[in-house]
Formats: sequence, structure tokens, C-alpha cells
Amino acid sequence: MAFALGWTPCTGPILAIVLSLAATNPDIGMVMMISYILGFSIPFLVLSFFIGDPDAPVTVVEFGDFKCPSCKAWGENIYPQLVSDYVDTGKVKFSFINVLFHGEESELASLAAESVYKQNPDSYWEFHKALFKEQPSENHDSSWVTIEKILEVASGVSGIDTDKLKSDIESNSEIDEVNKDTELVTEFEVQLTPTIMVNETMIEDPFDYEAIKNAIDNALEEN
Repeated sequence: MAFALGWTPCTGPILAIVLSLAATNPDIGMVMMISYILGFSIPFLVLSFFIGDPDAPVTVVEFGDFKCPSCKAWGENIYPQLVSDYVDTGKVKFSFINVLFHGEESELASLAAESVYKQNPDSYWEFHKALFKEQPSENHDSSWVTIEKILEVASGVSGIDTDKLKSDIESNSEIDEVNKDTELVTEFEVQLTPTIMVNETMIEDPFDYEAIKNAIDNALEEN
């Protein structure tokens, strides 16, 4: 979920400064403007869409693509341990930013995910995991993200009105949210998926869980 002007931790005076500076410096991106003011970027941009304690001192962000086999593998092998060790213990909040490296199907999946979130935030993570589960284990370049597949997945997740979801997808109602994520991908020069960030630190190898743990532990010590 991309940054929106109403995200929780941004207080009125800070937001006023952001908007004022943005108005007088139109060539500076909003993401970089907030980073400049707060001295901290990603964690403040994703709090409208996360799992974990909103007051957790550390934020872990995944830049991921529903069509990416490595993202599916990361979600199956690294994410559960991260949740067990840090999210469930209140030390970390985790967020996901859509990346569209695989073209139209990536965009369709992201649009569906954003539409689910808009309709019922409580259903998002179950839908997120269920859609990744549908990714084929072989023939990764095969076409599998379709509206029909998305609705099939959504029908198995409680709290989703599939008729509304279909309408929202067909009308591109949440395309602006997808585009905001794409702006973040550009701003932070994300070159591969999954890309994992712990606060401001980008992890070189997303499958090196010890490196992720060390980055989190260091961030916790700083707090």
C-alpha cells in the first residue's frame, strides 16, 4: 500500500510543512520531501497498510511482485519466521509494496490486491497469501493472473464481495494506489524482487535471514 496523505503517524504540523515545501519545490518528489523533513522515509509511508503493532519500533518493507517466483519463495520460507520472531512479539510491523516487473499480470494482481484492501482491509493478507499460492511452481512465465483466477481466490476469503471486486478491477478504481507504489519503486531505485528494507537499510540478500535479523536487532538497539 502506497503512501497517502492521511497515514497515521504524520501529525498536522509535519504534514503542513510537507505540503508547503512541496508547493514551493514541485520538482522534489513527495517521498523524498518527507524523507528530508523526517529524516526517515519508508516506515512513515506505509503505515496505512501493515501487519503487526502500529507502535512497533522497526518497520520491514517488502517490495514484491505477485508474478515473481522468488517473492513466493520468500513469503513461504522467510516471512513466517520474521512474523514469529519479530511481528508477533511487537517489535516489527511489516508492509508490502507492489512492484510491476512482470507487466500486465503484475498490474492486474496489484490492482486486485489494492481493491481488496479498499473494500475490507481485514481480508487483505489472507487474499495476498492465497493469490501467491496460486502461482505455478513451474513454467513461471505462463499466464495465470486473470480476473477469473482472482475472483476464484477471492471467493475463498471471508469478507470480500466478489461482485464489487470484479467491478472495481474492471473500472481500475484503485489504479492510483498501484501507481503510487510504482513511484516508490522508482524513488528507492528498486532493481529486483523481493527487495527487503529494514527501516532505511536495504538488505543485500533477501533470503539471508541472519542479515535481516541483524538489521532489525541493530535498529531495535538504536531505539
